[in-house]
Amino acid sequence: MAFGRGFLSDIWYFLASTTAVKPGRLARYELLGEPVVLGRTRAGEVFALKDICPHRAAPLSAGRMAREAGGRESIECPYHGWRFGTDGVCTAIPSLVSDQVQDVSRIGVRRYPAAESQGMIFVWVPGEKGGEPDQPPPVFPGVVGGAPKLVDTMEFDAHIDHAVVGLMDPAHGPYVHQQWWWRSSRSQHEKSKRFEPRTAGFAMVRHQPSSNSRAYALLGGQPLTEITFRLPGLRWEHVTVGKRQVLALTCLTPLTETRTRITQLAWSDHPIFALAGPLVRAGARRFLKQDGDMVNLQNPGLKADPSLLWIDDADRQAKWYQALKTEWAASRREGRAFVNPVEAATLRWVS
Repeated sequence: MAFGRGFLSDIWYFLASTTAVKPGRLARYELLGEPVVLGRTRAGEVFALKDICPHRAAPLSAGRMAREAGGRESIECPYHGWRFGTDGVCTAIPSLVSDQVQDVSRIGVRRYPAAESQGMIFVWVPGEKGGEPDQPPPVFPGVVGGAPKLVDTMEFDAHIDHAVVGLMDPAHGPYVHQQWWWRSSRSQHEKSKRFEPRTAGFAMVRHQPSSNSRAYALLGGQPLTEITFRLPGLRWEHVTVGKRQVLALTCLTPLTETRTRITQLAWSDHPIFALAGPLVRAGARRFLKQDGDMVNLQNPGLKADPSLLWIDDADRQAKWYQALKTEWAASRREGRAFVNPVEAATLRWVS
């Protein structure tokens, strides 16, 4: 699988936070180059369909939720009123007269299995063989303190592969994220971190944060952190300070081959979020913008399709990502169990 080319299938993608779609409403999204309408019935069930009416290609998301006989809900196309159930099957074509026989149930739009988990909506993208999900959406530790304290999104002009590699890169901090409350380019230490394989990914096992990462001092006590990556593009840091917890989750959603949406979410029961919530949110957005600016600097060079030179140990996580992605695609294609290619290791770098 070439770097920066293929997308994974037979896997859950994060699409939106639970609060993004209200009962009886529709919202338009993009995923892997296709428009997707995400909706929620008045009973609270989420669903996802391809956002193209098969009649004249009008966006179903521009229509409305309608009630069928028996209380069943459907989507009504805004162009000619064609209706589709939440399973994608056509239920009505209003322009047909009584003696025109048409089995409307033979008409449909693509349905994506959708599920809610921990305040997030995930959409399953099936492979060539189709089928329903054979695993639940991912579950993350540290979803505490009620609703997320932070939900922020930004689009990067990059393939998800480049966005993922930038997300897990351990050496760019002193250069890209220079700021008084985090670190400076002059504050660089040799790091040595232990990594282990995890479900469809790997983790930097729980450890004390580096002394030149100033923001952790705001948490007080003796914070411990574990940073985990999971396919297709989920990266989270779970921090514990005694009984208090902080979970910072970043979800990468591939929109097209050249655009990726980054969604940051954070949960915590630590009082710092009540005392300095606006500052935390501003800092997180600043981090994200700095990464986005660097992506824009990269893009002219990436257009030349260069061979990227990756080194150990600083780029080992990028190599693991590519190996994980290749193995996932192969295991699904061959109908066998996924075998994690990551082996436990201690990596060292300076940052």
